[in-house]
This record gives sequence, C-alpha cells and structure tokens, in this order.
Amino acid sequence: MAQSERAIVIGGGIGGLAAAAALHQRGLHVTVVERARSLEPAGAAISLAPNALRALDLLGIGEEIRDLAAWQGDGGLRTPSGRWLSRSSAEAAAARFGGPLVLLPRATLVERLAALLPPEAVRTATAATLADRGDRERPARVTVGDTELEADLVVGADGIRSRVRGALFPAHPGPVYAGFTTWRVVVPLPGVEFASHETWGRGRIWGTHPMKDGRVYAYAAATVPAGGRAADDEKAELLRRFGDWHDPIPAVIAAARPEDVLRHDVHHIAEPLPAYHAGRVALLGDAAHAMPPTLGQGGNQAIEDAVVLAHHRDDLAAYTRARLPRTSAIARRAVRVARLNMCGSRAAVAVRDTAVSALSKAGPALFLRGYDGIADWRPPYAAGRRHAGTR
Repeated sequence: MAQSERAIVIGGGIGGLAAAAALHQRGLHVTVVERARSLEPAGAAISLAPNALRALDLLGIGEEIRDLAAWQGDGGLRTPSGRWLSRSSAEAAAARFGGPLVLLPRATLVERLAALLPPEAVRTATAATLADRGDRERPARVTVGDTELEADLVVGADGIRSRVRGALFPAHPGPVYAGFTTWRVVVPLPGVEFASHETWGRGRIWGTHPMKDGRVYAYAAATVPAGGRAADDEKAELLRRFGDWHDPIPAVIAAARPEDVLRHDVHHIAEPLPAYHAGRVALLGDAAHAMPPTLGQGGNQAIEDAVVLAHHRDDLAAYTRARLPRTSAIARRAVRVARLNMCGSRAAVAVRDTAVSALSKAGPALFLRGYDGIADWRPPYAAGRRHAGTR
C-alpha cells in the first residue's frame, strides 16, 4: 500500500488501537471510529503474556508497559479453604516463555496505545457502518456519522457483538453464552499481605493479584443462568458466594464499594468463522474470535492480530491463514480450561484437585503449562532487540 492510502478502524478498544498504531507506523492514513463517548475501557485490568509484549515491542511501547506493570507468577492455585494445589513463580514463567507475564490497568494500556496515534486520528461518540466491503477493483466504503468514506482497508475491531462481522458473515451464528458470569474489581488493600492466587471451587473461581501501583485486582466467576443480576448489589452477591473463602478474599470484598464491582456474562464464538477477512475488510480481536477469559488471552490475541494484520495488510488472505488456526486453537483450549475450573459436582472437583496437585508435583505448575504454545509466540517480522525477561 502507498503511504497515501487510508485505513478505517471501527472500534477503539485495545485491538483496534493496536491495529491503528501498527498501520500508522506502516505509513497509512488511519482513522479510528469509536461509538462510545471516550476510549475509557470497560474492564478493570489486563494480564499481558510475553506473546503480546513482543507484539507491543513492535509498536515501540513494550518496554514501557513492562516497566508500568506488575510481574505475575508468584503464587498458584488454591482451594476455597486455602490449601495450595499448585505453586509457581514469576522467574519460572519468565524462564519458560522468554519474558514475564504482567498485569496493569486496562486504562494505562489504552492510553499508551492511543498516544501512538495523531490526535485527529481518533473519533469518539461516532457511529460507523460498513456500507461496502470492496474488492480488488474498488475501495471499501464506511458510513461515518453523516459522511461516507472510502478506504483501502477497513478493520472490524468492534467487539463480540460486531456489526462488521455480521455484515461480512450474516449466516454465522455469532456468540453464545459460555455458562458463567464474571465479576471484576480493583481496590486498595493496604496492610494486607498475600500471595497471588487463583482459587477453584465448585462452579466458582476467584483470583487475587497485586498491581504495581499498590492496588489489588480481583476477579470471580460462577456458573449461573445468563442475564442474572443481584437483587441488591454485586458486592453483596460476591459476599454471598465467596465471603467464607480463604484470606484475603473477604478483605478484598470488604474493601470494594458496590459501584466498583463490574459484572458481565461471558459469551464466546463457539463456531469459528470461515475467514477473518472479506474483500478489503479484516476482523480482529473479539469480533473475530471471542473466547472465555480462562487463559487471559483475549486482549493478548487482539494485540497479536494487530501486528500480523499490519504485516499482511496487502494480502488479507495471508492474515486469515496466519491467525485463524492459532486463535481457534487457543479459543478451544480456553473452553476446555473453563470446563475444568468451573466444574460443579463434588466428585468431579475432588478428581480435578487431586489431578492438579499430582501434575504440579511431577512437573511445571499447571498455571505455566496452560501457556505452552501460546506465550512463546513471536511476531512474523523482526522486533528489534530481544528481551531476556529479567527484572
């Protein structure tokens, strides 16, 4: 593509901003169109594995993100009583995957990605509709507000309910309910010492992780019917479901205000799309391959998508070939992990916990094994110097 060519990115989340930054660095004139009034993300925090950090290295902010984030890996898996099933360390994770797993506020990542773009490139509070996908002979067309724009490339980064995906593949069934809902919260927790952990119960999980700014990120999930909400507030719901679990879980719940607790049902794309492109339009992130959060790879895969799309911007079929098999396999693995950690029968939980404990004694912790073949990914083109993953 020539430097004067235009790309329109529909959606200003992490994947859309990363794609816009990667395309801007390749010399394209980029416009990001976001329906919301601001780029303020809906989530609380994001875990970035070495695969996503290597992609961010290509954008020039990988080292900055590492510096702003807390390393993950010190801790492991526990039962609701507090018994450890599996232990791991940040150093072991970095050694295994060539770099750290880190945690930082989503807003921080969004801010750093947006800063890579010219201010005029981002248009918020603006609706965009794909009017024509285009082909080799004609550009794509996007209706933006009251204006119709032509583009050499359109990126559908408009999330799990993607209208761009619906326009490209109207026969696809779209996302389905994964069978559980999630809660997320970021709270200050001064004076409380704890080891980072994920705790697996019967049809419920909880995770608590320290952040570099001194706050604590916690998430929870439970198997419930879709569309449910607490009769009073979601803090009270957390207390009912997790208030008798091991420390520091009760302290985290106590520190949260009701308005701090975010609740979202989990949906995923169970049937893979036939392609991640059509005409001059490409899909990425949740619009292409929404997956359960059980591997923490949703945002990571969107960032991978972004740099690979920029690399294959002249050949979208190559982008599909590069991304569809990998993301489909990771999505299937995330579903399997969800079935494992959300299982509900007492007998199944007993077998699961025994197996996790035995496997961890025989080799690397299950926490680390879950990232094999994922966190060791490297971008399709050089990212400059390599990061050793040492503190």
